[in-house]
Amino acid sequence: MSGVHTQARPAVGKAGPDTPTPGTRTRPAWMKAVGWLVLVVVAYLSPSALGGSDRIFATFVFVAIFAVMSYGLDVVLSYLGEVSLGHTLFWAAGSYATAALAVKAGWGPLSSLAAALAVATVLAVVLGLLTMRNREFVFSLVTYAAAVIGLTIVSNNGFLGGSDGIVGVPVLELPALGGQYVARTNADLWPIAFAVLVLVVLLIDRFRRSRLGTNALMAQMNGDLATSMGVDVRRTRVLVFVLSAPISAIAGWLYAYQRSYVSPDLLSPFFLLFMLTAVILPGRRLLLGPLVGAAILTTQQQLFSFGGNADKIVLGGLLAGVLLLFPDGLVGIWRLVTRRRSK
Repeated sequence: MSGVHTQARPAVGKAGPDTPTPGTRTRPAWMKAVGWLVLVVVAYLSPSALGGSDRIFATFVFVAIFAVMSYGLDVVLSYLGEVSLGHTLFWAAGSYATAALAVKAGWGPLSSLAAALAVATVLAVVLGLLTMRNREFVFSLVTYAAAVIGLTIVSNNGFLGGSDGIVGVPVLELPALGGQYVARTNADLWPIAFAVLVLVVLLIDRFRRSRLGTNALMAQMNGDLATSMGVDVRRTRVLVFVLSAPISAIAGWLYAYQRSYVSPDLLSPFFLLFMLTAVILPGRRLLLGPLVGAAILTTQQQLFSFGGNADKIVLGGLLAGVLLLFPDGLVGIWRLVTRRRSK
């Protein structure tokens, strides 16, 4: 128990994950802002700089979508310390709500987005209230069971297209100055995907610095200590879980418009493995971690693919290898290398 308390106390004293330690030199705020601005501009212009082909733009769009999808799981895995095996449910809920309302009811993108967020939030509230009093093994099994139930429902529901899914999702059209912005190609969709990614990263950054984020870390590291300091642990866990669902649902909304169809494959183990690997591969609790993970995995699958089944083997093998050999991910390898060099 003494080891647990030793780990928990430093986290309580921190104002946030980015709080500098004594003796470290910090850069002025304006320098950080300029650095982030340069990074954003370079990232946005990268598809054009790399040739601007549809394949390049599609890869960057998929990176943005899958990164946002993975950020939803990252909130639960990194800040609650729980492995949600049912987060594909929220990702699929966003896609299916969008496709069903756009195709069958003629709803526009913004109204379908609102519906996607609402459906995912309701599912998360119900599932969160049922599971958040449980920990680890039981939590993972219950969330996985929820995803299996979701897969069964969408595969056998006629309104949702059954095993064939829903086809014919219209192109994405958003209000813009002087008319409508129509995203007919991946190049047209890239500004929207990039904007969504930036907004989600800003949301995650705000969460990391918020009282809810701090309370979540305290509850993960030492629930008894957090309770003694006035933190309602169960309420905190439910709120964080509910926060994570709309994030993955936004990715599902965008994916439905990019693919123009949805199917039960959205609930397949592939997307679950992708989320887990994208979060764990770089290292947990890194602001840009899921983005880096999604970029690595998507680039391999889009530009250096070995084939459908082979890519799945690579994905599963990579996740297993990281968990077994380098549980702290790429950042852990980097720290190990720098530590050995310093000696």
